[in-house]
Amino acid sequence: MYISQRLKARSLRWMPVFVLICCVWLVCGKSFAAEPDVSNIPLRAKYTELGKQLRNNQFQRALYLNSAESSHDLKGEIYAVVDYPFATVNEALNNPAHWCDVLILHVNIKYCHASSSKADTVLTVDLGKKYFQPLADAYRVEFNYRGIITTPDYFALELNAENGPLSTRDYRIWVEATPVKYGRTFLHFTYAYTFGLTGSLTMQGYLATIGRDKVGFTVTGKLPNGQPTYIKGVRGVVERNTMRYYLAIDAYLAALTAPTKDQLEKRLQKWYDGTDQYARQLHEVERVDYLAMKRKEYLRQQVAQ
Repeated sequence: MYISQRLKARSLRWMPVFVLICCVWLVCGKSFAAEPDVSNIPLRAKYTELGKQLRNNQFQRALYLNSAESSHDLKGEIYAVVDYPFATVNEALNNPAHWCDVLILHVNIKYCHASSSKADTVLTVDLGKKYFQPLADAYRVEFNYRGIITTPDYFALELNAENGPLSTRDYRIWVEATPVKYGRTFLHFTYAYTFGLTGSLTMQGYLATIGRDKVGFTVTGKLPNGQPTYIKGVRGVVERNTMRYYLAIDAYLAALTAPTKDQLEKRLQKWYDGTDQYARQLHEVERVDYLAMKRKEYLRQQVAQ
């Protein structure tokens, strides 16, 4: 009992850091599944399978979202049709430096820097709170980037870290894409992580306090007035951030047609518009505060190491 109480107290003290790690990073835990078949055949089969869901859903866009949990793992994934040619998506996402421009759109990402050596490519990312803060007050995580395969009609990449705070491990991001009809692209990413006792206690503390009323996107039922009820708990956490990163990817791609000097502003505005579309799940800060914070963080990202 005494040990359990000590672990719980320690986990609550580290709750902000743990929640940022779990909410911010797109990863795919190895304990859920082995590395998928790295070709476009399974992905194109999934595109056919999800045809009805992509055409008719609550998101008002061609998107399918799924989540799962086990006793020690969380997993989320999105399949989406994006309105950009495959060549554009491949060039934009199959590049570690570009991922920093994607990640910085998230409200909790304070900084990102990609560095390469002969051995590997690393993304150094600082996680923080929903306002501008010194990098010394943020939590730094380093992820290895690896391009898996690139062909004329398919690419796949991953980012991973073996260990995180509070007994979390096996962080991984998996992204793959293939062209579909009408010059569009079918995009898939999966994320998950594995956690131990300390991480579990921390998540329980978060869900019992500041995360108590937050919901995800999976519909679990209906209220007497006919309005939907949504999933809560850890799957709600996973689903909210799955959507945040899909919106970041979409915003980055959408801004590529703008002049270089205008791309940052277009990305920021589009990301916020996207989150505002799902305000019940994703609203965190007001637009003016988000834009001011991100402009400062992006400027800092260009010079800080």
